[in-house]
Amino acid sequence: MTRHDHRLCSRRHVLAGASAGFGMLALRAMAGVPLHNRAKAKNIIFCFMDGGPSHVDTFDPKPMLKQHEGKPIGESAVTKRSQSNANRVWFGSPWEFKQRGQSGLWVSDLFPHIAQVADRLCVVRSMVGELPLHGQQNLLLHTGRILGQAPSLGAWVSYGLGTENHNLPGYVVLNNDWVPNGGLENFGSSFLPASHQATMVRAKGVPVDNIVPHDTAAVQRRKLALLAEQDAEFASRSSDAQAIEGAIANCETAFLMQSAVPAIADIANEPAHIRQLYGVDSSDEHQRFYATQALRARRLIEAGVRFVEITCPSFDGNNSPWDQHGQIRQNHAKNSRITDQSVAALIIDLEQRGLLDETIVLWAGEMGRTPHTPKVTGTCGRDHHVNGYSILMAGGGFKGGMAFGETDDFGNAVASDPLNIHDIHATLLHQMGIDHEKLIFRHGGRDQRLTDVHGNVVQALLA
Repeated sequence: MTRHDHRLCSRRHVLAGASAGFGMLALRAMAGVPLHNRAKAKNIIFCFMDGGPSHVDTFDPKPMLKQHEGKPIGESAVTKRSQSNANRVWFGSPWEFKQRGQSGLWVSDLFPHIAQVADRLCVVRSMVGELPLHGQQNLLLHTGRILGQAPSLGAWVSYGLGTENHNLPGYVVLNNDWVPNGGLENFGSSFLPASHQATMVRAKGVPVDNIVPHDTAAVQRRKLALLAEQDAEFASRSSDAQAIEGAIANCETAFLMQSAVPAIADIANEPAHIRQLYGVDSSDEHQRFYATQALRARRLIEAGVRFVEITCPSFDGNNSPWDQHGQIRQNHAKNSRITDQSVAALIIDLEQRGLLDETIVLWAGEMGRTPHTPKVTGTCGRDHHVNGYSILMAGGGFKGGMAFGETDDFGNAVASDPLNIHDIHATLLHQMGIDHEKLIFRHGGRDQRLTDVHGNVVQALLA
């Protein structure tokens, strides 16, 4: 009998025995699996930069672009992994790059606050995607599949490790009124038990729908106990006990969240210097909401939530936040004003509290942007590009102040040490104490895993 089979039989036994109690079912559902190696990190905060920040304007300086600006890129630079043709022209960055911190890591003036924590950043400049399409790349980034139909990274972490606080879910998405291309499947649990899908917490208004109960706690408990008894009876006759268990765990977690979520979401009692650090009181509405969510992220991981994702707000309400096919000077600068201070504050705040060593901060979009454009003008932009782009990690045992991999002189293609998202997923799981080849779930007639048949732990990124 495999570990998975034994675990499933154990769960069926618990579900079938009504005397086990409703709370025990939920605790079993959130317990996680044994660690495969010594964990360096306990939590992940994923700052998702939806739309594709330009690598050649952020962390990958390319002086050759300025030298050749306006010149045709030629046939040799055309690739199916970007929007390109031979008549497009090179476009130099509007922002200056400088070496930052003691490490000398290159960061552009677009990110003045992130530049201040350069010595904590592990930048990968050699990411390669599959398709220059937002939906497919978003799903690849989140689920490891361009078609989705699989659990998200956060769901796998929740399934593998459980939660350290049974009043809260293992996976929370701090949403900023924007659903990325690829839809809510980016945050789903798919074939994993439903208790591992993301709980959405919004920036504006009431954080979570129906968080204020209509019944007293005693009445709610009686209702949930009856539901648990009925579900346990059904589970004893069902071939899919885990699905029923996930539904039971969701009910229990929702009940417990009624007191926990409002308390964590309320940042009013945070010290003034912390609110100022994050930019919570900014006059810019979008920055204010993003700062609020970043501060909530820290509070959630302090409370024991394993995986927290922060989405970006779409400042025009129509397009992916970082998707600037035109007006890149104006709109990348606007995105920086919204997110830069809060991301840097998160790293600083975690370090000051002694939490950065055990928390991975992941900053990533689904793609980069072309180092060329149809015509260089004051309002031009950059298009979709997955032939070489940048992401970064901080904390959680990743090396600080380093850049890994290279793109060519124009930032058009990876020149050395190519990595894909499966490698990043494998390395993140490794730092959390999980072997990506052993975290499996039987579905569709075979053992499924986040990295499918791909992925390697990148030891060069680790301290």
